[in-house]
Amino acid sequence: MDFQDGISRFISDAPPAHYIVKIQLFSLLTKNSIQKYESEEFEAGGYKWKLVLYPSGNMSKNVKDHISLHLALVGASSLHHDSEIHVKIRLFLLDQNNDNYLVVQDALGKERRFHKMKSECGFDQFIPLKDFNDESKGYLVEDVCVFGAEVFVCKEINKGKGESLVMVMDAIAYKHVWGIENVLTKLDSECHVSKPFSAGKYEWVLKLYPKGKGVGLGSGYFSLYLALADPKTLPPQSKIYTQMILRIVDQKQSSHLTGKFNCWFSATNAENGYPRYMLLSTFTGQLGGYVLKDKCLVEAEITIHGVVDALS
Repeated sequence: MDFQDGISRFISDAPPAHYIVKIQLFSLLTKNSIQKYESEEFEAGGYKWKLVLYPSGNMSKNVKDHISLHLALVGASSLHHDSEIHVKIRLFLLDQNNDNYLVVQDALGKERRFHKMKSECGFDQFIPLKDFNDESKGYLVEDVCVFGAEVFVCKEINKGKGESLVMVMDAIAYKHVWGIENVLTKLDSECHVSKPFSAGKYEWVLKLYPKGKGVGLGSGYFSLYLALADPKTLPPQSKIYTQMILRIVDQKQSSHLTGKFNCWFSATNAENGYPRYMLLSTFTGQLGGYVLKDKCLVEAEITIHGVVDALS
């Protein structure tokens, strides 16, 4: 047994247990510019795999003068983001002169990790081309060779939950105007809600509480909030980082009352705003222009700066 660079090479009389690839006229692979050959799928350890051969070396790793031989996990892209499969790999090359196999594996029981972002690994310097092409060594005889694989799944790991935060470059401000007709007759209600409107890919509503909400309840102020129209449609781990500007328009003198702040929205925090936005007496006073001909205008500007979603 030979150990070098963490790789073990030894001779075995037993053929590979899981898959064999026999190639006739091997030299035509390179002549026909086939830099990579993938076998058909085979099953081992409850998963499907492919044997991947680089006849002139793995060019992506700048490998020269060697054959590279890898194992690829089929369907790795469908794995959950936090799943890993730990595998011990044995790759084989038939010595046709002695009817046995050169076996290459990781030394000291090392395991290879396959996951969503890494579906292929193996041995870039599986065998020097000089040795492989030397017919006296038995690996390539009359332009025929045989490779093989054994795959032993050691364990499967699920690390747990995760999330992805994506910040938005050059975020767009979405504007909406809510006109409330007959507003003076609605000041006795507990809450007045706008029709849903879109900002980004989400639906929102504005809520006006004439008698106040939370710390503003019974204070003489009305409360003004922005809310997700249907928070149940937002997945539990999702959050939306938003800059919101809420404005009561002064229809006479343009002395608008504006509030601005940043906050997170989620299924469990679906409503944000001002519990003490404006005194009702100021709002309905004849000196101001906030209510004109029994109508008020509420403006909202919504800018989505970031979104958190569960990793998939």
